Amino acid sequence: MLRRILQEVKEYKAASIATPVYMILEVAMEMVIPYLMASIIDEGVNAGNMAHIYKVGSVMIAAALLGLLAGMLGGRYGAKASTGLAKNLREAMFNNIQTYSFANIDKFSTAGLVTRLTTDVTNVQMAYQMTLRMFMRAPASLLCAMAIAFTINARLASVYLAAVLILGVILFFIIRHATKYFMMAFPKYDELNASVQENVSAIRVVKAYVREGEETDKFKKASQNIYNIFVKAECNVIVNAPLMQLTVYSCILLISWIGAKMIVSSELTTGEMMSLLAYCMNILMSLMMLSMVFVMISMSTASVRRIGEVLCEESTIQNPEHPVTEVKDGNVEFRNVSFSYKKDSDEPVLKEINLKVRSGETVGIIGGTGSAKSSLVSLISRLYDAESGEVLVGGVNVKDYDLEVLRNQVAVVLQNNVLFSGTILENLRWGDENATDEECAAACRLACADEFIRKFPEGYNTYIEQGGSNVSGGQKQRLCIARALLKKPKVLILDDSTSAVDTATDARIRRAFREEIPDTTKFIIAQRISSVQDADRIIVMEEGKVHGFGTHEELLENNEIYREVYESQTQGGGDFDEKAGE
Repeated sequence: MLRRILQEVKEYKAASIATPVYMILEVAMEMVIPYLMASIIDEGVNAGNMAHIYKVGSVMIAAALLGLLAGMLGGRYGAKASTGLAKNLREAMFNNIQTYSFANIDKFSTAGLVTRLTTDVTNVQMAYQMTLRMFMRAPASLLCAMAIAFTINARLASVYLAAVLILGVILFFIIRHATKYFMMAFPKYDELNASVQENVSAIRVVKAYVREGEETDKFKKASQNIYNIFVKAECNVIVNAPLMQLTVYSCILLISWIGAKMIVSSELTTGEMMSLLAYCMNILMSLMMLSMVFVMISMSTASVRRIGEVLCEESTIQNPEHPVTEVKDGNVEFRNVSFSYKKDSDEPVLKEINLKVRSGETVGIIGGTGSAKSSLVSLISRLYDAESGEVLVGGVNVKDYDLEVLRNQVAVVLQNNVLFSGTILENLRWGDENATDEECAAACRLACADEFIRKFPEGYNTYIEQGGSNVSGGQKQRLCIARALLKKPKVLILDDSTSAVDTATDARIRRAFREEIPDTTKFIIAQRISSVQDADRIIVMEEGKVHGFGTHEELLENNEIYREVYESQTQGGGDFDEKAGE
């Protein structure tokens, strides 16, 4: 997965290479300065040689300025590379999500995908930047300082080596123990985002039912879970800082004590002592930087895995190698079709479906909740693929069509269709981006939407809020129907798409369909018998099977379920899920 993520560096490879180069140059300049400082003390100050002080001092200033420039350039290119990686990751994830089938989308929650696109990518961005800068700078600084310290005095340098080894072992166990908590923490962000998303999108319902307190408690619980896990993780990591400080000051005291004795015995010069103390700080600060990098990497490990899952996920629905690019007509046929949402499911959702629908026919579909009405029509446009059997449109298996061609010719108005932020015209042109204003108006007249649109002050330029929150449920449904009609499809599927429309408007929409688009095959899922009784034929679904298929009159005579529902609705005003006489 890490290799897949690093592929997204792409055009930022040069910046990714330049960053560690500049970091190493900065380290080189930092390593030179203590060495030059020792020369100034021993050969300049102690010897009273001002010329040497000026000469070496000038070199020190030049080295410091060069190191400063290298550090600035390293920071600039590091930021460019890491933010570029984050940008490419988000684009790659978003683009891959667009290819997902409904089955793929079901696998990831919406909140989970949002977390991966935001929090997880930010973690990877920070880890990548620290890796390019500190992970290159710290080891280089540590090794160079250690090497120079050993050349100055191996005895004192051994103190550094012992400290590094001890801290390295302690750091390994700290990071190892903290990583498991970080792995647990980031999935909890999914729950937090889900709570926020659900609350904000349904805020009107929350207020209508006075559920603010309960929703606040749910959010607090999700937030507290993240807090608890991070506290446990940080309690492990926080031990790192005091250990580092204790080691740094212990080394300084030990080197000062041993070094002072060596100066007295002329085994060490004052300048060498000063440079060794400077290298001591370099070594231990480098180790502290490395510990920060390892902490960040451990935090981002879970994020890398979660991002990789999205990037490596392949759509369960793929275009065939040589796709059919034309839908001949609106004939629809199901041949021994069975379907399950999960492959390992014991009970299929649809069982041995056999149906033939002629082009231009209007077919009503009714059934109780959970009878698989929506699942049936989802197979026509390949929102899902049949587990066994064949679904044919225009005499061709839907798996043989180019997906874009098929879905442009099989328009679906889903049960929970949404409108997007933008004007009414912009929303309508999702159906056909090149549609003229008149074509949009014609589609709206068919869907009985034109009349209420013209009552808006801005008419078709009225701005729709995100999700269509500033229009009623019935208005939203009619706009979604008009949007689908602009595709000029050969098959039109209305999945309970007039449930929020009054019966008179529902009848007008059906009459307009019958008169204006007679050649389009129409599937109308409904709970109201009145919405489907004038259809050419009606499918009665029961527990994933076709319980009846015929005209209104035939079903009244031969189908007990249909007859009971008809009598229930015409005599008592019940719906499909109510039994007659209850």
